[in-house]
Formats: sequence, structure tokens, C-alpha cells
Amino acid sequence: MGGHLDLYCERTAAGLAAEPLNTLSNLAFLVAAGLLLGPYRRAYRGRLRQGWDLALLIALIAAIGIGSGLWHLTAQVWALWLDVLPILAYISLFLLVALRRVAGLTWPATLALFAFYHAVNSAVQASLPPDTLNGSVFYLPTWVALALLALWLTRRGLPGAREFTLATGLLAVSLTLRTLDLSVCAWLPVGTHFLWHVLNALVLYRLTAGLVRTVGNFARG
Repeated sequence: MGGHLDLYCERTAAGLAAEPLNTLSNLAFLVAAGLLLGPYRRAYRGRLRQGWDLALLIALIAAIGIGSGLWHLTAQVWALWLDVLPILAYISLFLLVALRRVAGLTWPATLALFAFYHAVNSAVQASLPPDTLNGSVFYLPTWVALALLALWLTRRGLPGAREFTLATGLLAVSLTLRTLDLSVCAWLPVGTHFLWHVLNALVLYRLTAGLVRTVGNFARG
């Protein structure tokens, strides 16, 4: 395999077996998606039209696991896009669902905040080198947005506050592990990136499970 991208502590050569932990740890996303199917079916049996957006979020979690798995398996540019695009899609759809169906904002307010988030995110990416914090700068605006949303829900005593707050804390830990990966190679050759996958799968599970439960209750009410 030629022209591979060497971006992680675990990868020291080209080849499909060069990142075994980084590759296999993506199974956590598939497990998370599978575990969400039961609660989703119970909440939306016969009401797919009311829960299609949540079904798509679950599908995107599975797509993240598959895309990231292929990326770490091959380390090729085409696979990097399969890694990045499902993540961007999940973040965008999650933000829309959370603002509209959990926070209860109007569509104009939802779309305005959605556009503001993407404008800030683009400005951050443009103003900082892409390798800042070992590439974790890509996720910082998302963490800030999640933290602010969790705080807003908590202050108003709205459903979903607990799940969003817990997910915010977990994401801070997983981002730290992602950031540390290349700096620990000397004493931990496998790195810490695989732990980012496992914890991030847990973050997405908690967030999506919270949405299924909260939005499902709204729909039944």
C-alpha cells in the first residue's frame, strides 16, 4: 500500500494490520447503534414518521463505526472522507433535533443557531492549524455547543439535561485521550486513540438514547 497517511501512534508502517486497536475499537459504534434499536422500536413502533430523524442518527452512528474502521484499516485519503462525513452529518442532524425537539425552539431560531454554530466552526478551523491539539481542534466547537446546550437545559429544568451534561463530561475525557495520542508513543506504543473511539461511542449512545427517550415522550404527549 503506497501513499498511506501516518497520523496515529499505533501506525508505524503501511498495511491493513498496522492499527489493530484503532480499527477494532470502532466496533463500539456498531454496538452502540445496535443497543439503540431496542429503545427506538419501543418508542416509535408504528410511528416512524415521527421518529425518522432519530432512526437516521442511529444509522449514522453505525456509519461512523464503519467509516472510521475503514480509515484506520487502510490509512488512505478516500477512507478519511468515509470517516469524516458521517461524523459531520451526525453532528449537524443532532444539533437540529436537539434545538428543535428538545430545547423547543422555533424553526427560525433553530436554523439561526445552526448557521451560527457552523460559522463559528468554520472560523475556528480556518484560524488554527489543523494539527492543533493533535487534530482535536476540529471537535472543540462541538464540545462547546454541547456544553452550552446542556447548561441551558439544566437551568430550565428541561428533559434531557442529565444525559447532555453526562455526555459533555465524557466527551471532554475522550477528546483529551484523542489529543494525547501522539505524545505518549514513547511509553505507550499503541497510543490512546482507540480509547477515543470507545468513549466517543458511549457519548453518542448517551446522547441518542436521551433524544429517543425525551423526544419519544414529547411525541406520545
